Amino acid sequence: MSTGPTHAMSGLLAWSAVTALASTHPIGQLSPQSWAVGAVLATGAALLPDLDHPGSTISRTFGALSSGLSAGINMLSGFVYRTTRTKKDSNREGGHRGLTHTLVFALFAAVFTTAVVQNSQKWALPVLMFVFAGLAVRGIMNDWCPKQDALLITVVSAGITWAMIAWTSQTNASAAACGIAVGVGCFAHYIGDAITEQGCPILWPVPIMGKTWFPVAPPKIMRMKTGGVVEMAIVGPVVTILSVWLGLAALQATGALPFLNWVDLLPL
Repeated sequence: MSTGPTHAMSGLLAWSAVTALASTHPIGQLSPQSWAVGAVLATGAALLPDLDHPGSTISRTFGALSSGLSAGINMLSGFVYRTTRTKKDSNREGGHRGLTHTLVFALFAAVFTTAVVQNSQKWALPVLMFVFAGLAVRGIMNDWCPKQDALLITVVSAGITWAMIAWTSQTNASAAACGIAVGVGCFAHYIGDAITEQGCPILWPVPIMGKTWFPVAPPKIMRMKTGGVVEMAIVGPVVTILSVWLGLAALQATGALPFLNWVDLLPL
């Protein structure tokens, strides 16, 4: 599940599911504004792990800036892989599906986001929203947006950021909620990659069967080809429908959609 649109929608689905189902936890009792901020962050963060692939959707999002950063992350990821692999790990040189595809990276991204937002919501949160909105927009629009049109992505991302800031007047989003949203988005990416043919080394550096880069994956019969018919015709549409449904349920729970109060979107 490594195409941009499917990853992006899986991030939104994961955030919607977590907030809709955790009704007794603070993360399930967010204000509509905070929920929306988290949705943008989670949707964008679902593409973040592919920063280690120079040819990925995320590497093209902001033109030369994201492309250069992606090349650097790819080199770092490749170095970490070569340094920590065991004799049973494959002898590959590339950095894709390496460091950024581990729970260690997801935790780092979550903690970093929390720290940045805690430091200054006045400027840090809008900047984060702009960056992750760019990733979300690029991911969702990847199939019909010109692949090199960084200007269009930038303008649309700026519009989303401005609209959300104007809507919330002064965002009071919880720093912890923002961090959780980014972590949830990254984890959604890992699950998507885990069900593809290559698997995903989520548990690095924990050694499994002698491998520190063990590719976590279900049995082969349950895996799918990246960008194949199963993903594009079945998984992608199902993920999109579920993300919209659970998103509406989560927003309904925050009181943002009073006109849907007569509909039991999440019967529990």
